Amino acid sequence: MSAPNNRLLALDVIRGITIAGMILVNNPGSWQSVYAPLQHARWHGLTPTDLVYPFFMFIMGVAIHFSLRKFDKLNTTVSLKIIRRTVALFAVGIALDCFSKLCYGTFSWEHLRIFGVMQRLALAYAGGAFLAILIPKKYYLATAGGILLLYLVLLQCFNGYVHSADNLIAVIDVKLLGAGHLIKEAAEGGSFAFEPEGLLSTIPCWAHVLFGTFVGSLITGIAENKERIRQIALFGTVLLFAGFLLQYLDPINKKLWTASYTLITSGTASLLLALLIDIIDVRQKKRWCRFFEAFGVNPLFMYVVAWIISVLFGLSFIPWGEATISVRGIIYNRTLQPLLGDYAGSLVYALFFIGVIWALGYILYRKRIYIKL
Repeated sequence: MSAPNNRLLALDVIRGITIAGMILVNNPGSWQSVYAPLQHARWHGLTPTDLVYPFFMFIMGVAIHFSLRKFDKLNTTVSLKIIRRTVALFAVGIALDCFSKLCYGTFSWEHLRIFGVMQRLALAYAGGAFLAILIPKKYYLATAGGILLLYLVLLQCFNGYVHSADNLIAVIDVKLLGAGHLIKEAAEGGSFAFEPEGLLSTIPCWAHVLFGTFVGSLITGIAENKERIRQIALFGTVLLFAGFLLQYLDPINKKLWTASYTLITSGTASLLLALLIDIIDVRQKKRWCRFFEAFGVNPLFMYVVAWIISVLFGLSFIPWGEATISVRGIIYNRTLQPLLGDYAGSLVYALFFIGVIWALGYILYRKRIYIKL
């Protein structure tokens, strides 16, 4: 545990917004009753929910600049720092999957999910951090563009957009990881083995992190606040329009993490960050953001805690008549759903769950306890 020094408050707040968003969309009262904006696009397309995860990855890139800017070259110290954190994040991701399956009695080594949200963050962090040190700042954007161009060419030339088992990403993951270690993707005519956080589709995430690192360099490299905000907003606008134009060649797709998706989400994240810096760090309007600070100062720890509590809330262990029921069953099925209906009750349960996690995080926030993962 350690206390952060000279934190940019807007960075904590946007990180908190993304973590709260991730918890919200991952914990409805019922997966059969979720409002459309809180669902991921089935394949091509973009919903508000599809913005949450890449926002966090972008902000991770900004944080990489702050944490590694004192290193002007790659050496043993910084390499070990990056590797240790990568291994820790990857191991936590696998541990969470194992915990869930052990609790629900579905664990088996043959069907262990090797990749997932935390594992992708680990690999994106590793690739982005090494690139940020090895490449001069003036080449960040060119490198990110080259990565996206390479990935786009691969998808264009090797069946990268089809929604079937013949998809390039699915083929590579099945061959390298085995179908048993992937989740099932629903498609017309049946499902197929597909990992939305797989190996090949992690490559554009390095560009995502580099875009964030570039914005971090703008924050520290420009002294005047208005100019800093203007540059970040301009950068975000350019990325956003570039992504929308590119979608005619390269469809927006979170599961494939296409180049257009990377550009649009990075651009939107830049614009949001510029807005928050103006409101919070320039205009000093901070009272409204205390809620998100509690999530933002311990983001990954809060995500892990939310995962664990979500699993526990789903276990049926409370005596209820002649059977047992889960905490979620009592709150949603027996209380909220009868009172509010399927969809509204499911949303209110998700908001209640966020409140529970926030209460735990607020205790850490008030005590100035910061847990790094």
